[in-house]
Amino acid sequence: MDDRQLHKTPEVLPAVPTFTPQTLAIASFSFAVLFIAILVFFNRRKSSSKGNALLLVGPPDAGKTSILFSLVYRQTLPTHTSMQTNTSVLTLGEEKRTIQIVDVPGHPRIRDQFNEHMADARAIAFVVDASTVSRNGAAVAEHLHHILHALTSLPPSQTLPSLVILAHKADLLKGTSTSANSSTLAINRVKTILERELEKRRVSQSGGVGVEGLGEEGERSDMGGLECGDNASGAFKFDEWEGGEVSFVGTSVKTEKASVDDEKNPGEAGLSAFEEWLEETM
Repeated sequence: MDDRQLHKTPEVLPAVPTFTPQTLAIASFSFAVLFIAILVFFNRRKSSSKGNALLLVGPPDAGKTSILFSLVYRQTLPTHTSMQTNTSVLTLGEEKRTIQIVDVPGHPRIRDQFNEHMADARAIAFVVDASTVSRNGAAVAEHLHHILHALTSLPPSQTLPSLVILAHKADLLKGTSTSANSSTLAINRVKTILERELEKRRVSQSGGVGVEGLGEEGERSDMGGLECGDNASGAFKFDEWEGGEVSFVGTSVKTEKASVDDEKNPGEAGLSAFEEWLEETM
């Protein structure tokens, strides 16, 4: 009898390790967490970056296209009511930074086209004809309400565009002798009238009456965007608007051929303050 001990044949281990249901569940969960983290990271990077577009919005005949031509083409040409969006490129300051200007028509049926450009908007300029706002203040406020509602409805991940209200055609106001005085008068008039009309809309909504009759026919009555401060019953004030800071600038554009200097330097004719605001904001 052979006294040698028989060696046991070693057990052959499988080449692929065995995965238990518990191991598979942990691996799947870890992969899902990693995938979600990557998506959140890239979405935040994309959302945190601002666009470079300036949206010119406002009622018809407010002077949006005249401002566009004066800024981009350095010309003051007569214009007519636009029925389609105009897009141009403007070079700012000594740094030669370029921005896109989008002139959105103010007709009630197509003015909501500004929503198509909100993702690229870095600033919004709401243009008001200061010489006529005392007569059509309700309609102008109704249009502005749409803008305020859109701004306050943006997702938290998107950076809010800066908002400026241009008290345009300040040179047409009577009783002023200098451009500085006319700009101040235009700003005060536009701001006072819009605050009054927006307050009417806020009170009407809070009372459950709706806002029919305060603007264009068929408008929505469920819009928000008029909240101010901690006191819900307080009057609407731009300085206390919860949507952010609202700037006011008085502007004017000479649409008639007045002088060689005005044609060469349209900014001196009433857009210089707005151009300074653009250089600081864009």
